[in-house]
Amino acid sequence: MLQQLANGVLIGCVYSLIAIGLTLIWGVMNIVNFAHGEFLMLGMFGSFWLYTLWGIDPLWSIPLVTVALFVLGLVIYRLAVSRVMKGPMLAQLVVTFGISIFLANVAVLLWTPDFRLIDKPLLNGTWNVGGLQLSVPKLVASAGSGLVSAGLLLFLRRTRTGKAILATEMNRESALLVGIDTEKVNALAFGIGAALVGIAGGFLAMYYYVYPQVGGLFGTLSFCIVALGGFGSIGGAFIAGLLVGVVQTLAGYFFDPAYKYAVVFLLYLLVVWFRPQGLRGW
Repeated sequence: MLQQLANGVLIGCVYSLIAIGLTLIWGVMNIVNFAHGEFLMLGMFGSFWLYTLWGIDPLWSIPLVTVALFVLGLVIYRLAVSRVMKGPMLAQLVVTFGISIFLANVAVLLWTPDFRLIDKPLLNGTWNVGGLQLSVPKLVASAGSGLVSAGLLLFLRRTRTGKAILATEMNRESALLVGIDTEKVNALAFGIGAALVGIAGGFLAMYYYVYPQVGGLFGTLSFCIVALGGFGSIGGAFIAGLLVGVVQTLAGYFFDPAYKYAVVFLLYLLVVWFRPQGLRGW
């Protein structure tokens, strides 16, 4: 049982990092980014190709992938998302959904639907901690995800730019009245959200299969986590990510592993039934 709980916490930390990027975009822009999972897929492929072509381990490629995804997020926001921000909600949904389909199909065209795996990463093997067998890459990925999440919270609460992002999230009209450029805040939030999944993609590439449709699973789980934690709540997303990771692992342990995601989404339905705003939503 303790082994399963430990495994759940390890994957849950990575889930939290992915979901935090999504909830940040929602909180600031009030838009659902359906391309979030595809950003993760690009981050994983970025780490894979840096390793395959130039021998750069995924751990060291994370800064490069993070910068690349941040720039990609800014470009997509400027070219597509910003054009529909003042349009109807359906237009906002369609544009990110279209970007998702476009990125997934471009990945299939360029790299084929094959599954790939980095066979000899720098971090491998297991550590025996108090009788628990902990995967080294998963342990580092979870610790790194926790540190990045904590760093984001410090950035938002302690820096002038971070406070501007939080002010825009709380009340856009009031933020405009005090002189905050909400358009720049939108672009920055979208770029940071993409960068966060770039970091998560680098961590996952150390031990998870890389393929063009990988974003579909993680993207769907991140929507579930954001809804559980409360849309716009970074702390709620972190807690819900850990909860989903533990529930998923325990469901695979007590029941058939084929049903573990079904149990996760059943949990989501129960929470939104009794508390539609999520665990820490307004």
